[in-house]
Amino acid sequence: MATEFIQGRGAQENVSNIFFKQCYSKDIIEGIDEWEEEKPQTHFTIVHPKSFVNKVTSPDVGMEYSANPYQGCEHGCIYCYARNSHQYWGYSAGLDFETKIMVKANSVKLFREFISRKSWTGMPISLSGNTDCYQPLERKFQLTRGILKTASQYGQPVSIITKNSLILRDADIISELANRNLCVVYISINSLTEDTRLKLEPRTVTAKQRLHVIESLSKLGVPVGIMCAPVIPGLTDHEIPKVLQAAANAGAKWAGYTTVRLNGEIGQIFENWLHKAYPDRANKIWHSIQSCHNGKVNDSEFGNRMKGTGQLAQMIKDSFRMHCKRNNLNVEHFEFDCSQLVKKTDQQLKLF
Repeated sequence: MATEFIQGRGAQENVSNIFFKQCYSKDIIEGIDEWEEEKPQTHFTIVHPKSFVNKVTSPDVGMEYSANPYQGCEHGCIYCYARNSHQYWGYSAGLDFETKIMVKANSVKLFREFISRKSWTGMPISLSGNTDCYQPLERKFQLTRGILKTASQYGQPVSIITKNSLILRDADIISELANRNLCVVYISINSLTEDTRLKLEPRTVTAKQRLHVIESLSKLGVPVGIMCAPVIPGLTDHEIPKVLQAAANAGAKWAGYTTVRLNGEIGQIFENWLHKAYPDRANKIWHSIQSCHNGKVNDSEFGNRMKGTGQLAQMIKDSFRMHCKRNNLNVEHFEFDCSQLVKKTDQQLKLF
């Protein structure tokens, strides 16, 4: 395995898929110090799933339904909890997650069919509950734009969370939805330090561009919040005050956060990345994460898993609350208008 840091990628390796009985390994051949590998390229596959909108059963993620037009994410955020889901498709949660993207080509059709069900009451649906709906491939396939158009036609409430400034392409539809209380947007920013972003979230836009997105959408009347997530103790927690102040100055009205948790295969992927990206303080960061999860890097207990426990987790919580208060964040309350849902039935049925 190469020891050099792979620039432009989050994961530095492919880990074994937990559903496979066999796995590949590379033995070092005598006389060869390390394998020479080509820089991993992004590939996409067109898929046609049978379902698209998913019911979210976890009580602490802030959404009840989610929809994701892409499986895998080229942004390559090293901490992303969605990495584990890539294994269900037969891939690795490591480099495969950010280089082998599946495009759900029938997303708009499935979305329309779902919200047209007689039993559907128009509950808000979150776009990007798993992977970013505005990752680079969206520029080509425009699935998210098609979903938003459908939401507008049917009066379906949606929320969006993204790290990509590509969302401004759809500002026309988003602002129209927002004027009807059918849309709220959250921009994810956990660091204003460019060097940190390049390592942590290698294929996302800069924090400066994300703040520009907040400002631009806010000026159009779109309700915008910020997700300072995940907070990584020992790496990004000290930036909470500046991140919240910058977001508030740009027009953000709300702020939320999570403390990083490395569930499933993400722990191995993150630890490998950590020792390559920050060799001088890798152990300190790792132990800081453990201190927030009872000595582990992942706590699966509802109520604790997203924020962590212990003294350090409490300090992060207190700092976040204090600076939200200082910047007048989380003062207003937003409520979707779920009464606008229109059932568009087949017009031919009216003949009978």
